[in-house]
Amino acid sequence: MKLVYKVCSKEDIPQLVAIATQSYQEHYTHLWTDGGKNYMKNSFNEEQFLKEIVQPNSIFFLVIIDNLPVGLVKLNIDKAVDDYSANEALELERIYFLKNASGKGLGKETLLMITAFAKDRNKKIIWLKAMKGGNAEAFYQKQGFDVIGETLLDYPFIRAEHTEMVIMSKKTA
Repeated sequence: MKLVYKVCSKEDIPQLVAIATQSYQEHYTHLWTDGGKNYMKNSFNEEQFLKEIVQPNSIFFLVIIDNLPVGLVKLNIDKAVDDYSANEALELERIYFLKNASGKGLGKETLLMITAFAKDRNKKIIWLKAMKGGNAEAFYQKQGFDVIGETLLDYPFIRAEHTEMVIMSKKTA
């Protein structure tokens, strides 16, 4: 298995839209009363990805196995959390994998890449948000992340039982 993380440019936006949409349909539609249609329409379109990809503080990676894109990562390079300044903290905003790539150690491997990326930029901490009580929270805890806070999602059509999120962090050293 050959694993590559490709830094994305504007030219990769159609692939990012396709990966995000397919992954979301495969993993997250149960969270929404409308099957996630409104969220995907607003979040996973070329115009929205263009707004995000041109931000100097954001970086996207396509996750590629054996020349096939199977996921994406979005990082916010300088994003403060708790007592950590933007210079000290990196946010993992999105990590999506296609269903056929899930359960093969890709999440763990990708977190190693993100940790190396953070260390290269002298970050003290990586942080993220995950569904409270969900599989993602348990996965991140196994990878050394701790819950440091909670927040609520406020989107139209989200099911009430899925609005609670945990904020998790892990020191890079």
